[in-house]
Amino acid sequence: MWIPREISTLLSKIAKKRPSLIVTGCRQTGKTTLLKRVFPQANYVTLDLPLEAEQAEEAGEAFLQNYPSPCIIDEVQYAPQLFRYIKQHIDRHRNQNGQYLLTGSQKFQLMEKVSESLAGRCAVLECHSLSAREYEKWKKKKLNESALWEWIWKGGYPELHAKHLAPEPFYADYLATYLERDVRQIIQVRNLRDFNRFLRLSALRTGQLLSYHSMASDIGVSPNTIKSWLSVLESSNVIYLLEPYYQNFGKRIVKTPKLYFLDTGLASYLAGFRTLQDLKNSHLAGAFFETHSLGQIIRYYSNQGLRPNLYFYRDHYGHEVDFVIPVGEKLTLIECKLSPTALNKIKGFQEIEKLIGPDRILKKLLMTPQRELRQMSEKTWRVDSVEMGSLL
Repeated sequence: MWIPREISTLLSKIAKKRPSLIVTGCRQTGKTTLLKRVFPQANYVTLDLPLEAEQAEEAGEAFLQNYPSPCIIDEVQYAPQLFRYIKQHIDRHRNQNGQYLLTGSQKFQLMEKVSESLAGRCAVLECHSLSAREYEKWKKKKLNESALWEWIWKGGYPELHAKHLAPEPFYADYLATYLERDVRQIIQVRNLRDFNRFLRLSALRTGQLLSYHSMASDIGVSPNTIKSWLSVLESSNVIYLLEPYYQNFGKRIVKTPKLYFLDTGLASYLAGFRTLQDLKNSHLAGAFFETHSLGQIIRYYSNQGLRPNLYFYRDHYGHEVDFVIPVGEKLTLIECKLSPTALNKIKGFQEIEKLIGPDRILKKLLMTPQRELRQMSEKTWRVDSVEMGSLL
């Protein structure tokens, strides 16, 4: 069953203007289904099949002749030598757009080859798991508070919803089949037990300041190993590291990033929440709602083809604002709470106003499960995204 994706319109537009495009994202976010749906006349081949990957790597010219453009090439990172042949083909037919439609789950390897061979020839887009808004449009109804928490616990992987799958076996298979295989292939993990502990510890720390030394101590590995493992999760679109905003705020500001999972369902499984009530009754419920909110913002930007211009604020006294969005010389401030709170009672908002003045605050927004990001006016976000997009 097809669940319409908001990025579909953007894909069609870009394919008419650029000779190739590449869609990156975590495994099972729907990249392949998306491209097949948007470009039904294109040829298709997946390099997940070792025989196809070997031919593409060792005989790129012949491989492209077997699969003439327009062609969808799935998991293209498994044949890095193929990029130079794609470049040659594009250069011979530079006036043709939409020739190669590529996908990949390992962004670090992909972007290195794209930069080397396809610079100026390839548009890069990110496809995440479903947003709450996409789910609501598909279901033709709004998520109430109860349904929102179920969404946070279950996550947004399209197959879960299209096939009505139970989360626990889905994520168990997902980890064994995709995440462990892909990530271990990149960083050559020797001790799988340590890596599994690292994944679960990372999920338990979603929405929190990142401490390499603390994680390394808990697992029994070096901080450099933690940095390496986190960088791979980040490049695979499993996690997002949110940087602090400290422009004009002086040296009192914490400069450590915050760690977030990009899909709350995967984080819930790794954190050990086997039922919805386990999550709702946990002391981590607030962190998971904040993680969900961050994910919805990231998806909104990605579906517009924009790079998120997003930060957080925290000083050494513990005053914090969850999300800071610069818009020109002004800031939009977003705070996530499990229950409604008066805006003038939020200490982080007060501190930023003292530092930069109220005239530089564009908006102050409170997100709760009762008034979640999906309920913000589209006009507000459209204006903000256009203004921010012009500054990137």
